Amino acid sequence: MPEARRVACGLADEQATAALGARLARGCPPGTVIYLRGDLGAGKTTLARGFIRQLGHTGAVRSPTFTLLEPYEELRPPVLHLDLYRLAEPEELEFLGLRDYLSGPSVLLVEWPERGKGYLPSCDLEVELSGSGHGRRAKLAARTPRGVRCLAALEAPA
Repeated sequence: MPEARRVACGLADEQATAALGARLARGCPPGTVIYLRGDLGAGKTTLARGFIRQLGHTGAVRSPTFTLLEPYEELRPPVLHLDLYRLAEPEELEFLGLRDYLSGPSVLLVEWPERGKGYLPSCDLEVELSGSGHGRRAKLAARTPRGVRCLAALEAPA
């Protein structure tokens, strides 16, 4: 993949992580699939929260750790936030009705995507979060033209 399709940045705190999510939301078209990778506590849900709030959600943005799936169908585009950490088998995604969501224009934010291997669509954008000193580090990689479009939002003025 060409270097122009990769971005890395430092994130000083939780607010910076949420702001990165908000900036990504400005440029991600309907149907975008974003994989969020990182250890427990790396900021995956915080980034998703910033993304979802940017699109206009004013209520609580719950981590779907126990429900596995939180739909935000009122947003434009709709967002489906998945946290697959507690998924026992990838086949469980069938019982959650994931296929129904995939037939629409929803943006998918998927934490722990490796646990849904074989049942998830390929990602357009991959975001890897890690600890870095007192802050975090984000590495973003576009995998498709949609992913490139999301990355372009990071270059636009905030």
